[in-house]
Amino acid sequence: MSGIFFVCGMIAIAFVLFITIFLVTSGVPAIGKIGITDFLFGSVWASTAADPKFGILPFILTSVYGTLGAIVIAVPIGLLCSIFLAKMASSKIAELIRAAVELLAGIPSVVYGLVGMIVIVPMIRNAFHLADGANLLSAIIVLSVMVLPNVISVSETALLAVPKEYEEASLALGATWTETVFKVSVPAASSGIASAVVLGVGRAIGEAMAVMMVSGNVANMPGLFKSVRFLTTAIASEMSYSSGLQRQALFSIALVLFIFIMIITLLLNFVFKSKKE
Repeated sequence: MSGIFFVCGMIAIAFVLFITIFLVTSGVPAIGKIGITDFLFGSVWASTAADPKFGILPFILTSVYGTLGAIVIAVPIGLLCSIFLAKMASSKIAELIRAAVELLAGIPSVVYGLVGMIVIVPMIRNAFHLADGANLLSAIIVLSVMVLPNVISVSETALLAVPKEYEEASLALGATWTETVFKVSVPAASSGIASAVVLGVGRAIGEAMAVMMVSGNVANMPGLFKSVRFLTTAIASEMSYSSGLQRQALFSIALVLFIFIMIITLLLNFVFKSKKE
């Protein structure tokens, strides 16, 4: 059995190496032709123009702002929901909420995008008196809802794994149940909660279909009420008709996105690990 487990682990590593090699070999040539400065810091993307421009800075900033916005909204709500499910709710209510969370996790991305187009986009347009509600704010709201199931499920599992002795000792010292939950249980489950945040970041930054439907999909520099395009949507929207240098540039965007996710994941793991130690 140990040999089977070892082989499975090596297969996972092999997939990561294969994806890495494929993206590097496919994406580096275009960066060399365009120039790394023009590619990463250029503010204009006009891949089909007579004089094409391949600047992806608007895509990078949009992805950063969209992910941060979704995490800022989803993490507090998801953490409080997981605390309620794990430590405060009755068994019947907890089962009902868990079923709803599982249903949220199973809804396809395109359905989130469709609901966002029908509900969120008109709501944002009417609330802020805009010409078009398909903008960064709409994308952030949709992403935050999509991130919630990951944050809730993983955080709840971490909270349920906290030894009962910790909480009993806190109660024996005179702390209330609420104080025990927030000052003992949550800190003890911090590593699991950190994993939930990392998973949420990965889900938010890697989403394409839903944000394409509600963000306007226009290569503008990001603004809360401006139509924008994410790194993922830039690839999805142009890959079907791309060719030549344009196609190579899309692979370069995929390489940047891959490196971006890897850096964020490693950085978050390092921060939470240092805090835990």
